[in-house]
Amino acid sequence: MSSPDWTESFRQESSELLETLEGALLDLCDQPDDRELIDCAFRALHTIKGSGSMFGFDKVANFTHEFETAFDRVRKGEIPPTRELITVALAAKDYIRALIEAPDSTDQIIGDGILDDLRRFVAPSSEQETASPQPAASPVAADEDTNDDTDLAGWRLHLEFESHILRNGSNPLHLLDDLCKLGPCFAVALIDDVPLLDALDPEECYLKWDVTLHSACSRDIIDDIFMFVIDEMTLTVTPLTRRELSPAALTPTPKTPAPRTAIADPTPPPAPKEAERAQEPRREEPKRSDDRGIATVRVQARRLDEMMDRVGELVIAQARLSQLASASSDPSIKIIAEEIERLAGSLRDTTMGARMVPIGSLFGRFRRLVHDLSLELSKPVDLITSGEDTELDKTMIECLADPLVHLIRNAIDHGIEQTAVRNAAGKTDKGRIELHAIHSGAQVLVTVRDNGAGLNTARIRAKAEELGLLSTDAELPDADIHQFLFHPGFSTAQTISALSGRGVGMDVVKRTIENMRGSIDMATRPGEGTTVTLRLPLTLAIIEGLMIRVGEGRYIIPLSAVEECVELTADDQRARGRNFLNIRGDLVPFLMLRDMLYATGAPDEYQKTIIVSTGETRVGLVADQIIGSHQTVIKSLSKLHSDVTIFSGATILGDGTAALILDVAQLVTLAQAHADKQHLNEAA
Repeated sequence: MSSPDWTESFRQESSELLETLEGALLDLCDQPDDRELIDCAFRALHTIKGSGSMFGFDKVANFTHEFETAFDRVRKGEIPPTRELITVALAAKDYIRALIEAPDSTDQIIGDGILDDLRRFVAPSSEQETASPQPAASPVAADEDTNDDTDLAGWRLHLEFESHILRNGSNPLHLLDDLCKLGPCFAVALIDDVPLLDALDPEECYLKWDVTLHSACSRDIIDDIFMFVIDEMTLTVTPLTRRELSPAALTPTPKTPAPRTAIADPTPPPAPKEAERAQEPRREEPKRSDDRGIATVRVQARRLDEMMDRVGELVIAQARLSQLASASSDPSIKIIAEEIERLAGSLRDTTMGARMVPIGSLFGRFRRLVHDLSLELSKPVDLITSGEDTELDKTMIECLADPLVHLIRNAIDHGIEQTAVRNAAGKTDKGRIELHAIHSGAQVLVTVRDNGAGLNTARIRAKAEELGLLSTDAELPDADIHQFLFHPGFSTAQTISALSGRGVGMDVVKRTIENMRGSIDMATRPGEGTTVTLRLPLTLAIIEGLMIRVGEGRYIIPLSAVEECVELTADDQRARGRNFLNIRGDLVPFLMLRDMLYATGAPDEYQKTIIVSTGETRVGLVADQIIGSHQTVIKSLSKLHSDVTIFSGATILGDGTAALILDVAQLVTLAQAHADKQHLNEAA
């Protein structure tokens, strides 16, 4: 059995902490007085520093310590978290990520420059004290400058850890080292509970500690050191006042452990309010046992993919068993086949559920993108997200990231106007980008909407004519003209910038979405903004399909695209030259699949029409027979079939034969082209 890769575990944990840190910093831009956000950012920094030191990432630990020290003034309320300071803090976060991912190739000069900027923003007078933490001054020396003998001069601590703390990766000695950084610290290990050697478990923690800390730091600073192990220990803290101090109190305790009663000093009567809070065991909040009951396990994505493949094979085998059982007269085989079908379906749903990820994990990445572009282009822009709990297959999440980046960049660069232009149009100073996700049947709709100027249809048409994509006398609706934006190399930008202007991006967006078996809808209102809607399937692994027969071949249509099934009447067949169906008053173009698939043999007497849709477009597909619903395990086609556009994949049927999966989006596009051609012929 291979040992776990602790370095990779640290990188994964740090990635999540850096996302938390970035989210807290971005929220502070709008809520600078929110103490919880400041504490959240500080906790993330503290954890990265401790974990980096534990796993040998010394550069990460040292840089994060300096970052944490500078940011501590914000935490103490001494300086406000201004937007300029947040911008530098975000750059420091990016540098920490670079140190973690490529520690040897990261330029230290850049890191030193970021730290200098941080120190400059937290005030010039603090540069010396934030550059390197100094031990606290001697309590006796401090007493010479004050006449108040009851001033706080230190703390007594009693530490008792749960026995399993070492197994969780925590090291009490590192916590004691952190205490020593606050000032002179004398610790005595209590060995009363250490068993004899034959009963000693090296993974158990048997020691307890009594600690005397000579530092006038606040109780909160001590609490921060034990922040992440407080649920696995008992911490008792008692204030130590200057009245108690004597030369003997500053003498280090001998290394030989003394009995516990020998080191206990008489406790002075502290101030009432301080005593009430300080003498309480550090377990004011009950253990969150409910949270531990819903524990999570980190699993490699590769293993989930392998599990999904095995479930797919099981579904295929179950379909074959059901087909054999249906042909058998033995009732016991039928019962077993039904039970296995139920279990396979349950396992399929559970496995697919394990792969589902809230899309909010993707939306959160774009907050930084909008923040940086807003500063770079001098366009104040707010990002508003909704539907973050909408779940999508993790593979879909990964594939969706780049298309959304392109859409958001284009919306800010081309859609959102400059502040002066917005004011002249009677709009607010700030632009707005909205990201929204919602389930719609077996699909997820992801919408990117801006409140900018909208698309310039005349400019798009002129560019299409210039490139020879459209004749000057052609009549096209605006929606079709807007589709030229997805043509490779197409751009209406008058100048080329670092962000856009070369016509690369929107064609990649369309190709990526179509490879995910999705589609793109675009709507715009001049002067009000543009809305781009991505229609995506829930998963790329297993879908519910409708099996049909065309000639001797069987094909699968994704059930999510099917609206209804109707019979092709004699009148419809006589009107084949028009290729339109009358569905309750609406004219719907239809395609004869027999002609497209070159089916052999005579057609069935009563053919069926399956009405499918993508977006607002409906098309009828005429087949010989509708066989029924089918759990479809999607298998990708080989590269040899990459030019066959009307199929999106294949599946294995219960009898071991293959069936091709029809690409509804491509069929709808083809039907529209046929309808437009027929309309032009009739007009001529």
